[in-house]
Amino acid sequence: MKPGRFITFEGIEGAGKSCNISHAGMLLKNSAKPVMLTREPGGTPLGESLRELLLGHKHDDISSTAELLLMFAARAQHLQSKILPALERGEWVICDRFTDATYAYQGGGRNLDTAAIAALESLVQGERRPDLTILLDLPVSMGLERAGNRSAPDRFEREKHDFFERVRSAYLQIAERDPQRVKVVDASLPLEQVQQQINSALFTFLDQ
Repeated sequence: MKPGRFITFEGIEGAGKSCNISHAGMLLKNSAKPVMLTREPGGTPLGESLRELLLGHKHDDISSTAELLLMFAARAQHLQSKILPALERGEWVICDRFTDATYAYQGGGRNLDTAAIAALESLVQGERRPDLTILLDLPVSMGLERAGNRSAPDRFEREKHDFFERVRSAYLQIAERDPQRVKVVDASLPLEQVQQQINSALFTFLDQ
């Protein structure tokens, strides 16, 4: 059986990942691909428990290093119990955030050493990387305004504007370094135009 493909969606708060992941899932299903949608942190019972700790306000004083390690603990479980088995079954996995988010949020936002992130990435993932990443990019002020209208802020959404500027900058640097994998979508545009860009990226990928 031919292995599945691994697609990730990235972006700051308010970029529209949830609705566009659903759109991408439907597009792939319509192309006769078996699809599994998942998210990080989360995706497994352990991952969802860690997500509660990471995004909730019970531990607002969590250290940046502890945050980083918890992210990779959730990822290790997610990969071994859900993502890798699905790919081996031939399913196409679409994940809401993956390790690029760690480089952006913990590396860019928290200013943690990216060499430490790379070491954990190698330990947890080996050579496994996403086959395609769609980066939904938009100005920080627009993203935070959208997120604020959506729900009460989680622990990350309470960070200051400068934090998210560093996150966005880190994401764009990743895209610049790896343009074959990371496709930047202008998420500031109306939804229909955003999804046209996503369609273009996915159809090009399907044709490969």
